[in-house]
Amino acid sequence: MGWPDPLTLAGRFATLRPLAASHHDGLCEAARDGELWRLWYTAIPSPEGMAQEIERRLGLQARGSMLPFTVFDAGDSGSVGSSGGGRIVGMTTYMNIDATNRRVEIGSTWYAAATQRTALNTQCKRLLLGHAFEALGCIAVEFRTHRLNTQSRRAIERLGAQLDGILRAHMVMPNGSVRDTAVYSITATEWPTVRAHLDWQLARPR
Repeated sequence: MGWPDPLTLAGRFATLRPLAASHHDGLCEAARDGELWRLWYTAIPSPEGMAQEIERRLGLQARGSMLPFTVFDAGDSGSVGSSGGGRIVGMTTYMNIDATNRRVEIGSTWYAAATQRTALNTQCKRLLLGHAFEALGCIAVEFRTHRLNTQSRRAIERLGAQLDGILRAHMVMPNGSVRDTAVYSITATEWPTVRAHLDWQLARPR
């Protein structure tokens, strides 16, 4: 078996299940909510490209460099686009897996527009971080995003992650522009404080 192995992670607001080809239609519907693929500073699959993106992620999983998940809204069971309970609302992954140094990146994440700025993202990160530090024994978990993606950067910072630095002219985007990448991380020694912060965020009245 690999490191980490496929598994389901469940919380009050979200459930993460191993990505499967059967999730295709629900993921297409989620991407249509906000036409997310039109955002120039990120790479979110269009409905027409969803099958290829699922195949790409599962291929990386087979090679041991990614563990992809489909995100389900745990508070929206039985809705259109649901599969196995709860509406499909996006994708996330463990990526750039480094078993030797016990590091993973949480990334390639996107959510339907209706679920953005809700408790769902906090829940997903709490589940992924908890498993990484408490089950996998990671020494650090990394996050990366476009320097100009201020919404993503603020969300990462609200988790309690620290900015490690900016990788300038790091990669070429699908539209041909060159991305500066902001790199953040949370270390194992920081996790107890971050965990308390996330648990408070999830427990507070809404």
